[in-house]
Amino acid sequence: MMTRRITQLLIGLAMYGVSLAMFIRAGLGLDPWDVFHQGLAGKLGWSIGTVVVVVSFLVLFLWIPLRQMPGFGTLANAVLVGVFADIGLALIPAFSHLGGQVAMLAGAVILNGIASACYIGARLGPGARDGLMTGLARRTGWSVRLSRTLIEVVVLAVGWMLGGSVGAGTVVYALAIGPIVQLLLPLFAVPEKPSRSSKESVVTEPAGT
Repeated sequence: MMTRRITQLLIGLAMYGVSLAMFIRAGLGLDPWDVFHQGLAGKLGWSIGTVVVVVSFLVLFLWIPLRQMPGFGTLANAVLVGVFADIGLALIPAFSHLGGQVAMLAGAVILNGIASACYIGARLGPGARDGLMTGLARRTGWSVRLSRTLIEVVVLAVGWMLGGSVGAGTVVYALAIGPIVQLLLPLFAVPEKPSRSSKESVVTEPAGT
């Protein structure tokens, strides 16, 4: 089971990085965090993959006051998404006509949804940004939806001011990614190992009840 979980995690993170590259090549707008990553990359002169990795580890420092503990999947996410984003950008061409851009955007959203379901379903730890959202919700008593909205509005605004790409793709991602992940997650969710107490209850339960 652990072999499956690790394999699924790594494949999911690789696909996530490639989907980020596809969003960029589509040229129709990015999700909020990647608007921030792209804007920061433009200002620093770094590759977007490098920025994704550096920002991931900076966000992990924000976990400390929230008393969040990273898992193996958290650290793998912090490194591999950025690496595969740069690989994807090196291999995927940009499109200059709208039809190709729309097709690339649609593929990016679908691949991102599959990737998210893969790495979440592996249950090896949330990504740095997801953990920040859930940790903030737990510490403040806010809903996860409110915490996510506040964080993403801030990073979107800062990213846009830095020159990140905001457009139709930003809206499409916001509307589509949740339903896609919800649909696909049951297919990729690794079943939890039954606890010892639950096993004992099954064994000791009287027949005929």
